[in-house]
Amino acid sequence: MKLNTVDLKRCINKELERKNKINMLKSQYEKSTIVLANTMTAQERATECSLRIAWILGKHKKSFTDAEIVKECMLETADILFDDKQKNQINDRIKQNPLSDATSMRRTELLAVDLMSQLDQGLKKAPSISLAIDESTDSTDNAQLFVFVRYYDAGEKKFCQDLLGVTDLKGRARGEDIYGSLKSMLESRNIDVKSIISVTTDGAPAMVGRERGLVARLKEDNPDMISYHCIIHQSVQCASLGDEYGEVMETIMKLVNFLRSTSALQHHLLRTFLTEVNAIYDDLLVHNYVRWLHKGKVLERFWAIRKELQTFLEDQNSVKAKAFSEFLNDDKKIESVGFLADIMSHLNDLNVKLQGENHTVSNLISAIRAFQKKKMNFSTTIFRANFSIFQDFWRNLLLFIQNPFLVTDITEFSVEANLTWKWEDAAKIQLERIDFQENVALKQVFGDCTPETFWSKERSPANFPTLHRLAVQILKMFGSTYCCESALSTMNLMKNKFRSYMTNEHLHHCLRFAITPLVPNFGN
Repeated sequence: MKLNTVDLKRCINKELERKNKINMLKSQYEKSTIVLANTMTAQERATECSLRIAWILGKHKKSFTDAEIVKECMLETADILFDDKQKNQINDRIKQNPLSDATSMRRTELLAVDLMSQLDQGLKKAPSISLAIDESTDSTDNAQLFVFVRYYDAGEKKFCQDLLGVTDLKGRARGEDIYGSLKSMLESRNIDVKSIISVTTDGAPAMVGRERGLVARLKEDNPDMISYHCIIHQSVQCASLGDEYGEVMETIMKLVNFLRSTSALQHHLLRTFLTEVNAIYDDLLVHNYVRWLHKGKVLERFWAIRKELQTFLEDQNSVKAKAFSEFLNDDKKIESVGFLADIMSHLNDLNVKLQGENHTVSNLISAIRAFQKKKMNFSTTIFRANFSIFQDFWRNLLLFIQNPFLVTDITEFSVEANLTWKWEDAAKIQLERIDFQENVALKQVFGDCTPETFWSKERSPANFPTLHRLAVQILKMFGSTYCCESALSTMNLMKNKFRSYMTNEHLHHCLRFAITPLVPNFGN
């Protein structure tokens, strides 16, 4: 059957209409897909933006509500920096960012989980770890247990240190409470107690009690674990004052408290007087036994303005003022004050060297031993105890870390290593030590880097697996609980009187933000 011309044209037109309709529908679909994709991308960007803002606020120890202030600042900045067309577009983008305090709280929770996941992945690869443990109360008198972990990442060839966790002790800080909380933390992170090679504590009875302390209970689970008292705490205890100097120090503290705390008027008169006579300082410091460095600072300032203080006290009419004035007129007592001010300044210098991040146990004990030699030039009557507790602490092992080519007694070195870690073979240590000593190329490598870099990143030590394992074990150990003390200070900054209702979970998340060296995966 043949189509006439009219029917043919009709068929062609229908076909064209059909194609146009299909093309139109395809075009509409593509446009809607592009809009949807752009919308999803904008949402993802806004989410990542809010995540990054929550991270920055957490690193700077700021509250969740500060995120809204950030948003307000961004809008004000856009209004000033951009013209009308750009400003409207940028403001619309900023307004899309969810930055309420509730959103910032949720973002913090998500990022904290990611950070903990990263830490857990690193710990899974580590055959052994070291812990630093301490506890203290927050601003609402809740006992908080801080646990830091240090391990060696063989893949990245570096030593890693981070906050393992913080847990609420429910108001009790006994040995069994700390042990139970720590065990729960380790089990939740799939960490075997037998993988802990060392534990550092502040030496409190709840930590080191012979029968009920944390360390004693942990050693029941892991007899090979090494435990020791924080080196900083030991140095403070060893430097306690004897009877004669203790009495002088106590008198100085009473004098300072008399001038500063008897009345607001007297304190005001003292400051006014010191300003009028152009004294070096316009006030005294009040001593706090909790702060390690404070005693030396108090004495330093007292010694600098002692003559002005004597003049001020002579003008007072009270009985206490006259007694303190007589104290300042006693040449023998003042000589003791001068000696105390001098010796405490040296102890302050030691304390400063012992504190800070990334100090290995060998660094800390080196500082202690250097002070021991300096102490020979000081009067020994100042100390009730001395620093002999440190004299034989891993003498050869620590020298091996600092400079392995200075260890000459191979037998003594191998015996010391075997006594510390029973699983190490003394014969293998001796043989490797002989080869190591004669390796000239390795000696050159050591001279060009730090001990920690040498044992962690250089390829040469891997040729001596036993010695390398020994070095890594020592460098993994915490020398002090400084990281815990620092975290406690951070906690007090965060959970203050303005954020006293912060939950323990959110407090722990915020502490992780402020402390961890890790960075979250914002885009995932």
